[in-house]
Amino acid sequence: MTKIHILNGAQPYAFAPGALNETLANLAKTTLEAQGHEVRLTTVAQGYDVEAEVENHLWADVVLLQFPVNWMGVPWSFKKYMDEVYTVGMGGRLSDGDGRSASAPKANYGMGGKLAGTRYIISATLNAPAEAFDDPDEPFFEGMSLDDLLRPVHLNAKFFGMTPLPSFGAFDVMKNPDVEGDLSRFELHLAKTFGGLANEAA
Repeated sequence: MTKIHILNGAQPYAFAPGALNETLANLAKTTLEAQGHEVRLTTVAQGYDVEAEVENHLWADVVLLQFPVNWMGVPWSFKKYMDEVYTVGMGGRLSDGDGRSASAPKANYGMGGKLAGTRYIISATLNAPAEAFDDPDEPFFEGMSLDDLLRPVHLNAKFFGMTPLPSFGAFDVMKNPDVEGDLSRFELHLAKTFGGLANEAA
């Protein structure tokens, strides 16, 4: 059994109330619980207890980050969560500061994480179509992948010692949504990812 902490980082707006991210977060919870895993879910925009969230990160084997990409990053309320929870965790529970020491103040920045062995998954929803990525001929992202775009999120996780599992993207969700297709793909992604973890443990 794997312990999984799901973070729904959607910020509701009148034009985008966060229904798809809520659906994906709830689908992950029910699917993974049905597989026998223990799951906790925090919906960031509904409020949270900072100390409890630090403990959730210490408890979890996997942290699933579910959020819409807003202006090429996470929504402001999810960034606030990170600022509050991760800053408190830097006191020795999630990391030993920024990893440097007084004897070597220029070395090993970002290597003080205490969550070695914890995995994480990014599950992002985007207005951009999938075809905008991984194509050098597309002028905006210029060949970047989804993971390239979300490099700061990956670095945040690395700062605390976590290692990535394959990311998931639901694309073109505003102009050309395919909700049923996205949900089906996400279920397959969860089955493949957590089946792989089970094989590692066997």
